[in-house]
Amino acid sequence: MQSYGVHWPCLLPQHGPGKKHERPIVLTDWQREIVAAHPGDFVRGLFHSDGCRVANRVTVRGRAYVYPRYMFSNESADIMGLCQWALDLLGVSWRMNRRNSLSVARREAVAALDRHVGPKS
Repeated sequence: MQSYGVHWPCLLPQHGPGKKHERPIVLTDWQREIVAAHPGDFVRGLFHSDGCRVANRVTVRGRAYVYPRYMFSNESADIMGLCQWALDLLGVSWRMNRRNSLSVARREAVAALDRHVGPKS
């Protein structure tokens, strides 16, 4: 299998008139085919550039809990939609916790992202 890992940044147009989050970000047919075939690699690129894995700390009825959680944040609704689409292709559950922020917190979803995203290098 040919590796597309070093080419993921070229899939999202970085240059053009105006701010990136104010202009359309649309994948061409050949780009959509690549992402559909390798959604984990695409998600890895997105989370390594605009995401993070954190230890989420909550207190419920006086008891503290800590669990891993992925967060992805982007001002572009188009890029957010592409991230959502790729996560859906992987079967990873997600939810929007703000208009520009996506959260992956369910145990099985975090485990799946751990397999695909891995640590930033």
